[in-house]
Amino acid sequence: MKQIFKLIVPLLLLLPPVGCSRDSAVLQDAEDESTGEALSHGMMVLGEQLQDPYSLRNMTKALEALYPTKAAVVELKPTDMYVRFLPASEDEYCLLEDLGIDLLDHPLDYKILKEGDYWHDPKIPEDRITWQYAVLPHDFQLPEGVVYEILDDCYIPDNALTKSDDVNWDEVEREAFRLTGNDDMLEPMTKAGSQPSGRITIVDPDFNEGQPFGLAGVKVVCNVFVKFSSTYTSRDGYYTIPKSFSSSPRYRIMFDNNKGFDIGFNLILVPASLSTLGKGPASGIDATITKDSDRMLFCRAAVSSAAYDYFERCAEDDIDIKTPPKGLRIWIFRKIECSSTPMLRHGTILDKTLLAQYMGDYIPLISLFLPDVTIGSKNKETYADLYAETVHELSHASHFAQVGKTFWDNYILYILGCFMQGTNLDYGMGDGEHAGECAIGEMWGYFMQNTMMQDRYGGEMPTSGMKYWFHPQIFRYLYDRGTTRSQIFRALQSDVNSVEALREKLLKLYPSQESVITPVFDRYEND
Repeated sequence: MKQIFKLIVPLLLLLPPVGCSRDSAVLQDAEDESTGEALSHGMMVLGEQLQDPYSLRNMTKALEALYPTKAAVVELKPTDMYVRFLPASEDEYCLLEDLGIDLLDHPLDYKILKEGDYWHDPKIPEDRITWQYAVLPHDFQLPEGVVYEILDDCYIPDNALTKSDDVNWDEVEREAFRLTGNDDMLEPMTKAGSQPSGRITIVDPDFNEGQPFGLAGVKVVCNVFVKFSSTYTSRDGYYTIPKSFSSSPRYRIMFDNNKGFDIGFNLILVPASLSTLGKGPASGIDATITKDSDRMLFCRAAVSSAAYDYFERCAEDDIDIKTPPKGLRIWIFRKIECSSTPMLRHGTILDKTLLAQYMGDYIPLISLFLPDVTIGSKNKETYADLYAETVHELSHASHFAQVGKTFWDNYILYILGCFMQGTNLDYGMGDGEHAGECAIGEMWGYFMQNTMMQDRYGGEMPTSGMKYWFHPQIFRYLYDRGTTRSQIFRALQSDVNSVEALREKLLKLYPSQESVITPVFDRYEND
């Protein structure tokens, strides 16, 4: 795995920089209150295996202990099965996801000595997908062709189709914790278990008067042993977990957004990163993320929030442009400044000769790992910095959705060509083959970045990108004189691969605006 990334990172550098009581806390140097240890975003450390209270045999023992007469007539039947899969390829992994299986990369019945965002079984080579753990309905039809192992039959009262009404199943559940030596995990006795609910927020000090606003569309996951559940936050960051808990769950944010993008990955192939929040009360937790929070968590949350905002604003009643393709995968690199939109997971570039010369026989393997969008977070300290970077790159992704792979391949190949010729400029001199695709793409990216920054923060429109030879000023001039972003975007078709072709397309689409279009193109034609 490490060898693969020695190849991947240099490649990414070449790609277009195109590119009822609840805990409430501001997540600064996040700490797990149950252990006093700082939360880690590396690989978690597992300790001893624990007895699972929810195993069929342990829940049966608990029922017998509390209701000895009823136990003779109430036979518990498994509601769920605890299973692990070993996908051999991304196709197999995606098959499991497509079946609606919630996968976790670590076993659920081990003590966690040190929190982390991922785990990789030491018996599985680093360049292979590790075991993926799931809890499924007992009658679930397991897929053929994927290696799996059923680890245990379980009885989770919430999932039972029928159960005796005169049995206090919450107390049976608590008794199972006591019988298995896990009673230290139980919360004080209440009438019933609690459905965790709360709000996850983020702070952008330059927006919303510095007040926290919802971290929208992310998945909140919580579990105690094999009992786990998840839900997405609302637009305002609120969540309510469907299942109830009598013990303190472990909370995580999974950056799998319900808008259709993922911020990944943890180690290998996992499409959406997990950020642990540690244990919390069964009633739920609130959390506020700021730039003083754990750096990795803040970057993930800021990029996710910015991307959610971008997807929302693509709507017909707002900017009215194409949204990026579904299943968009975004990676964040902490030690890289430049960002890119190679759209590799959507089929661009990998079969091209120039890239093949660079990556050789590793092309098929690398195709499993590379993202659609990369965000370089180095030296981007504020939410506004990450917002600008994210909306710029997602503007490219919208452009890709309209023009397709051939246009995008030419665009990327131009950037690669500039690099291999040794130019020190990000976008070359504008005189190479396919410079036109680069010009159109970057005019649009910087224009959208600047207008969306003004929309969000007010004041004068930013001037990012104005120093380059492709002149985003053209779009700004048109915009200031009444041409909408939607109208400009409609002109960015696959045949518009030069500035002159752009002029002709705009005149064809909007002949009544000739007195605005012609002067600005004439002004920058030879500049």
